[in-house]
Amino acid sequence: MKRAFVCALTLALLAAALPAAAATVRTIENGIDVWHTPGDGTSYVDFARNPIPKGFFCTKSAAFTGRIALRGRPLTTGTPGELGGADTIVQRLDDATFDGSGVATTRIQLRALQLESVAPVKTTCGDFHVQVSLSGTQPTTKMRIIRETESSGRFEAPIEVRYRVSFFPTKGAPTQRLDLVRSFTLAPAPNATWGAIETKQFASRANTLLVDTDGDQIPDTFLPKTSGNFQAGWTPALERAMQIRRMQKALDGTAYACSYSDEPECHPEAQGIHCAEPCGAIYAQ
Repeated sequence: MKRAFVCALTLALLAAALPAAAATVRTIENGIDVWHTPGDGTSYVDFARNPIPKGFFCTKSAAFTGRIALRGRPLTTGTPGELGGADTIVQRLDDATFDGSGVATTRIQLRALQLESVAPVKTTCGDFHVQVSLSGTQPTTKMRIIRETESSGRFEAPIEVRYRVSFFPTKGAPTQRLDLVRSFTLAPAPNATWGAIETKQFASRANTLLVDTDGDQIPDTFLPKTSGNFQAGWTPALERAMQIRRMQKALDGTAYACSYSDEPECHPEAQGIHCAEPCGAIYAQ
């Protein structure tokens, strides 16, 4: 009880002494943004407009026009748990320097995506678990970043995705997998925000992250870590929560978990919608 009181008091004192806003951001460094997809029904793939053809699940199956609710599956990393449960990675490929009007641009590419169905899909051929991952090298699109204060603002980032939907029978060998490849463009989330975070927390950390990018649960690609002066989904409350979490982990070793946002960013598209929470630029150590 005494230890809990001391920790709580220490956290309160540290929170009161959180640093002021970051200095003016002139160039946003390239890096990755990591996201977590909650399984609350807000993310799904909808086959109403582009049905799965008849005979796909078995010779007697009708065309599938239903909706499949999705949730995130934690990405496998070289250091287990390094992304705190994140299931989606978007990479900003270039440094982005703001012009005189406070606008910067960079190329972006989806580098990892790992989702699964909230519940099995029922068909006349039996029930199937569903997993969603990337299919092959992903296209690049352009991200437009607008600076509204010295160290924060909003961004626009349509993302082209080529993905694989894999169906696994709930009764049967895992090798009886059925794959379907589709493409779509995730529309920009309205009013998507960003903000700068402290860079000193990255000083002693490795510059790269080994992660599974093709959904086979084997880490295969080195990616840069999150850049210190860009946090997608940033709000003042998010920054405060992130810093308190870092302090708490330093005090009692509480494991980092990826879930900080009360308002996930939602990217609609013709075949469904993907709503994800920003994970923050903290990696478990």
